[in-house]
Amino acid sequence: MGVPITFLDKYNPEQFEIVGSDYQVKTGEISFLLKSNWERKSDRAYLNSKRLYSRIIIKNKRT
Repeated sequence: MGVPITFLDKYNPEQFEIVGSDYQVKTGEISFLLKSNWERKSDRAYLNSKRLYSRIIIKNKRT
């Protein structure tokens, strides 16, 4: 899941694992998150064609 960097203020290492940042998806460092049929940009989230702030990729440890 991609969350804003302000998530770090509330980060609980017992509940979540930080996988990386959205930039690492673009550079291929955490390429397992990319889907082979994805044809759009992969560097940051976009909403209504506007680029959003960078995101931290996290994973819930309980699932």
